[in-house]
Order: sequence, then C-alpha cells, then structure tokens
Amino acid sequence: MSKKPNIIFIFEDHKAYYGHGELGKGGKIYKPNFERIANEGVEFTNSYTACPLCGPARRTILTGVYPHNHGEIKNESNEEYTYEMYFEKLAEQGYKNYYFGKWHAGRGTALDFGCEGFSVPGYGNPYMTPEYEKYLEENDLEYIQVKIQKNFDDPISKHLGIEEGELYEPRFPAYSEYVSGVMTTPKETHEAFFLTNMACEKLREIAKDGNKEPFHMRIDFWGPHEPYFAPQEFIDRYDPESIPEHPNFIDNLDTKPEIYRRQNGDLISKDKHLILPNPLPWSEWQKILAVNYAEQTLIDEAAGIFLDTLEELGLAENTIIIWAADHGDAVACHGGHFDKDAYMPQEVIRVPLAIKWPGVVAPGQKCEKFVSNVDYPPTFLDFAGTTFSNPIDGESLLPLLKNKEAEWKEEQFCETHGHFTTIVARVLITERYKHIYNEGYMDELYDLKEDPFELHNLINEKEYSHILEDLKARLQQWRKNTGDKVKFDMIKGKRLK
Repeated sequence: MSKKPNIIFIFEDHKAYYGHGELGKGGKIYKPNFERIANEGVEFTNSYTACPLCGPARRTILTGVYPHNHGEIKNESNEEYTYEMYFEKLAEQGYKNYYFGKWHAGRGTALDFGCEGFSVPGYGNPYMTPEYEKYLEENDLEYIQVKIQKNFDDPISKHLGIEEGELYEPRFPAYSEYVSGVMTTPKETHEAFFLTNMACEKLREIAKDGNKEPFHMRIDFWGPHEPYFAPQEFIDRYDPESIPEHPNFIDNLDTKPEIYRRQNGDLISKDKHLILPNPLPWSEWQKILAVNYAEQTLIDEAAGIFLDTLEELGLAENTIIIWAADHGDAVACHGGHFDKDAYMPQEVIRVPLAIKWPGVVAPGQKCEKFVSNVDYPPTFLDFAGTTFSNPIDGESLLPLLKNKEAEWKEEQFCETHGHFTTIVARVLITERYKHIYNEGYMDELYDLKEDPFELHNLINEKEYSHILEDLKARLQQWRKNTGDKVKFDMIKGKRLK
C-alpha cells in the first residue's frame, strides 16, 4: 500500500449553486454524496472560481495561475502551455495520473500530459466516442435519448432542428445545446454513469495490484452544464411549484452595465439582448430548474457509486477527496438568463468545494475563509509533499485544512475576458463589499451584506465613495502584483505576448 495519500478530484461543470438551495434562498437540491464528503471533512462556504468560463478556469486549475498569466483567456484560445501542470509534478513524486471526462483546458487532452483514462479534445461530446459505444454494448444499453422539454433556440439547436416535445439524441460535436429534456433511456446512459463506470474499473485494477504507488484520479463530468437532461425518476424528486423565485429573476437591469443584457437564444432574446421582462413566466423557469436540479442529483448519485467502490476496495482510508465545480451558472438570474457571458454576479463566480482527508482533516467543519480554484493545484502538490518550480498565483489550502482559523487572505479576486462578448473585467470581494471593474462599461459596487443578490449597484452613490476608492486601490495593487496588464484593445481572441 502506498504511503503517500491518493488524491481523488471529483469535478462538475457550470453548476447552479449560489441562490439554488445553498443559502436557503432557493429550492433544496438533493446532493447526499457531496454532503457526505463535506460532513466527513470540511466545506468551504466562500469558494470562488478564478474565471467564470470553462477554458480559463480549467487551465488555472492545472497551473495555479490566473488566466491573464497562463493565456487561455477565452474558450478555445489554445495558448501554448508555458506553466507547469500539477500532473507533471505529481508524476515526479511517483504518482500515477488518471483522468476520466471533460478536458476543455486548451490544446490536446489530459492523455497528452501523462494521464491515463478517457478524454477528448476541446469541449467534446462523450456520447460521440467509441468508448461510450463500447460501454453501451457491454452493459446492454441503448444510446441516450431525451424528450425535449424546452428549447431556447440557440444556433446549435436551430442547426440540429431540435423541437420541443420531440425525441433527441445528443450527437452534436459540442455537447452544449440550449435545451432541457427528460431522458427516455435509463439513468445509466447518462455521461455521469459512463465516466463513473470507467473510473470504478480503474479503481478495481489499482486495488488488485495492491495500490503500490500513489495515484491521482480526476472525474470531470460534462454536467450539470446545459443541456439539462435527467430521467423522470430524478425529476420527480422536485416539485417545480415549490421552487422559489430566484431573488433577482425580476431585475430590470437599470443600474447594471450593458453586458448584463447580452443573451443568446431567440426564445428569451432579440438581437442577442435579453428581453425584459422575461418572456418566460416563472412557472416555466421552475420546470427548467427542476430538470437542472434533477441532473445535479443524478451526478451526485453517480459519484456516490464511485465513493462506495473506493470504500469497498479498501482504498478510502489513505485517500484525499476533493469535490468542486469550475464555475457557476447564470440560469434564471438577473432578468432570467440561460447560460453565462461577460458579467460576474455571484451566481457565476461562487462554487461548491468540499475536501475530505481521513485522519488529518477533522470532520464536520465549515470554513468561511476566501478560497479559489487557483488554490487547488498548489494544494494537490502540498498533499504530495512538493511544489511548483515556477511562480504561481495560488496558495495551498493545507493550513486551512488543518486549522480553519489559520491566518489567511481577507479578499478574493476573479477575472473574465468574456464569453460571447469580449471584455476586460476584474472583481475584488471582501467580507462585505464587491467591486467589479468593467473596462469600457459601467463599473459595479455592491454591499453583499445588505444586498446579497446584487440588485442595487452603488457605484454612483456618494456615501460609498471612500469604500470604492479603497477597493479600487486594492484591485489595482492585485493587478500589479500578478502582472495583469491586459487591455481590451489587446484582445483578438487571444492574449498578446
């Protein structure tokens, strides 16, 4: 048995979290296995993403540096890898690296960087792979099929001719259609069970071999990113009518920068601008959220099978488990969005995080300190007794894992260069206030204590001018400290060298 701890990373994509059951403001989301890890370790209740977009966030999680440094500032930027990846450093410590699932961190896949397992280039579609076909054949399953519940008429769904009430098989190369639907095939046809199956098979191989060398294993689910798909048995766990209206669903955006009005999908937008008030009544959004929440529960169940297998094989005792998501989901927020863009409300930058380390991390803890996914890679390496060779922006969470009251940073930063809309935006968050710098657009200032769902932009309120000046100075200092010199006119889809 390996003496170094094994490291398991369970990773979800684009997870509706803030305002969706976590703060008592939204419908309860059933996630017993995530709660199991949180209850057996520590849950970080002020956890943020470094950037609310897949590619930049995922590259940050590999390298421990902010997007403005690693260069993958947009999806598919495909910048050169100029910083070490934590995979490489773990391998130097004798770890075997296994990876199952979504990559979307730039050029190549996890398999090009010393990992074994399953991964596809770009955003990808797990259902269009030989591995999925083999999985179906071996388990006597048919190809996943859904009955479309709601179609938001984005370019992909229009190209595919998707119709509400019709059956659909997700065969587009990028599994990201703006739709929700009810699976007509068993839950095991969902990508979450497919990935879990492969990961469990690898665990059995490791256990059979005696776990002689430490291993790191990642399971990167495509969900609960849209499209939202789940079987009826999971949807039935939610009563749509009981899902409370999202606190900022009704927002006329009068005090918001123009970027909050950007929205793709002709069902709720015109000329790529969100229609206000939202064309869909809350009763329709409740049905959509019920499917979203149902898929979250399905993913939780699939991950639970993996956790059970880990225990059954006797591998859990010397294994650290981290469970997180790359960024949040703008669904139903600030006027009723579907998907995200260039804005940074709490809905898209707050993320769940729980860590379990038997015998080291005391169970049943909640830590309120600011943490970010820029901190994950140095933490993984700290678990293995090593560090990056090059300078990084993140800090190991190990001191907080051992003592949640340890001295720690008192502010959090986040950045974006947009998604469909290009922007240079930076966020500074303190215990009470949040300042967003939007280059070329109106800036933002919120009192998160009095206004946790950011309905009142205080940027032009004179009584807050001293607070704003302090936050501006701190944000500018952070940009200087991290070498952030990106300007809007530098961005042509990629960072300038």
